[in-house]
Amino acid sequence: MAQGECCGGNGQCGTETAREPRLHEELLVRYLRGVENFDPRVFDLTDEQTDRTFGEDEGAGLWSVRKLLGHLADAELVFTHRIRRIIAEDGPVLSLWDHEAFLDSSIYGPELRSPAAGFVAAIHTMRRWTAELLMSLTPEQWERTAMHPEQGEVSILKLVEYATWHVENHAEFLKKKLDLMLGECEQVAPAGGCGSGCGCKSKAE
Repeated sequence: MAQGECCGGNGQCGTETAREPRLHEELLVRYLRGVENFDPRVFDLTDEQTDRTFGEDEGAGLWSVRKLLGHLADAELVFTHRIRRIIAEDGPVLSLWDHEAFLDSSIYGPELRSPAAGFVAAIHTMRRWTAELLMSLTPEQWERTAMHPEQGEVSILKLVEYATWHVENHAEFLKKKLDLMLGECEQVAPAGGCGSGCGCKSKAE
């Protein structure tokens, strides 16, 4: 089980807070890529492989593939709702969500056997839906903000940057899990990380 804050939309992780904002167009290209970052072999796993957990010495994070994908889908729901609230409301106060409670519950458990394709489809759909809205924003709207209970003021730009980075980094560790189970397969993945739970701890830390 994860120790400490993975991220889950509750804040900024690793060196992400120090990054300079990218041009909106470039960021949206990465944001829309979304699930294309995932190794497609994820759809070939058996239920047993999808629910396999990993040891700390394996370097692929501790979570099963099902937990990782479930976490990403729930985080995407959080990001999507927060972005839409900031666009619609003036200075909303965001609420926290306890991603650890989700991971500790049976919501991603092997009993449900929620298919990997369902989690991936949910992320893809939310990305496409939200991207259409983001493409309509003016530069001023990108700077609209909300108040995060722990991180303080956060803009739409920062939320989109973070949501983009979140999927990219979990995708890197998804590939590591698949390589351990299925053998190594060449694929370029973004560097970085977002916490000890999924294994994507920043190399800079």
